[in-house]
Amino acid sequence: MKRRKVIGLFLLALGFLIVGCNPEAGADERKEQEVIVFAAASLAEAFTEIANQFEIEHPGSTVVLNFAGSQQLTHQLSQGAPADVFASANKQQMDAAIETGRVMEGSQQPFVRNQLVVVYPASNPGKLQNLTDLAQPGLRLIVAAPEVPAGQYAQSFLSAAGQNDSFGPTFRNGVLDNIVSYEENVRAVLSKIALGEADGGIVYISDLNGQAARQVGSLAIPGELTMVADYPIAPVNNSDENDFALSFIEFVLSNQGQEILQSFGFLPVRSSQ
Repeated sequence: MKRRKVIGLFLLALGFLIVGCNPEAGADERKEQEVIVFAAASLAEAFTEIANQFEIEHPGSTVVLNFAGSQQLTHQLSQGAPADVFASANKQQMDAAIETGRVMEGSQQPFVRNQLVVVYPASNPGKLQNLTDLAQPGLRLIVAAPEVPAGQYAQSFLSAAGQNDSFGPTFRNGVLDNIVSYEENVRAVLSKIALGEADGGIVYISDLNGQAARQVGSLAIPGELTMVADYPIAPVNNSDENDFALSFIEFVLSNQGQEILQSFGFLPVRSSQ
C-alpha cells in the first residue's frame, strides 16, 4: 500500500509538470481517492456490488475490499493494518475494535441485519427434513468457530432450541457431538457444504446467493430461536481518507446502498434505529 501511494505521488508530481507546460491541461484532472474497507466475509458479494456502484458515482475513486471473519479483521486492525472503514458482523467485534483505539466510540452505527439458516448439500446425504434431524447420531456438521460472529449466533440458536419443547434438552449436545469442523468464517462453511464435505451446516440467510448457494438446500430457523444479527459500520481512526471513508459509509446507508444489501438477502435496519 505504501508503494502504491508513493507511485501515486510521483504521477501527481509529473502531472503538475505537464500542466505547467500546457496551461490548458489539468482543468478536469482529479486526485484519485482510495478507501480501504475491512468487511465481514458474509458481506463479500453485497459490498463488491456496493463498491462498484460507489466508484461509478465517484469518478477517480478506488475501493479496496478486505473480507475475512470479523474477529480476524479486528486483530488486523489491532496490529496497525491500514484501513478506512470497518464493517463488522456483530457488535462484539466492533467493541473490540473500539478497545484497540482504531475506532472511536460513538462513531459506529448499524447498517443492516442478518439471520441464520441451516444448509445441506443438494443431494441431501444426511436426509435432513427438519431442524430436529441435526441431532441424529452419525451426522457430520460444519459451523463457524465460536469466536466468529456466525459461530456465536449458532451457539445461541442451539441453546435456545435446547430449552424449547419441540427440540428437547438433548438436542444441543446431540448437535455439538455431530460437529466435525469449526471454520474461521461463514463463507468457508458454505463452501464446504456446497462441496459435499459434510451433511449440513449453519450460515447466514444472505449466503444463499451466488453459485455455491445453488448447490445447497436449506432449512429455515424460526426467529424465536435465533438472534437477528445487527451489523455495525464505522470509520477507522488515523485514516488517510477520513472524509472519503465517511462518503462510503453514507453510500452504504443510502437508499441505493440499502437496496443492494437487501437484494443479497440482508434485512433492513430496524426502523427504530
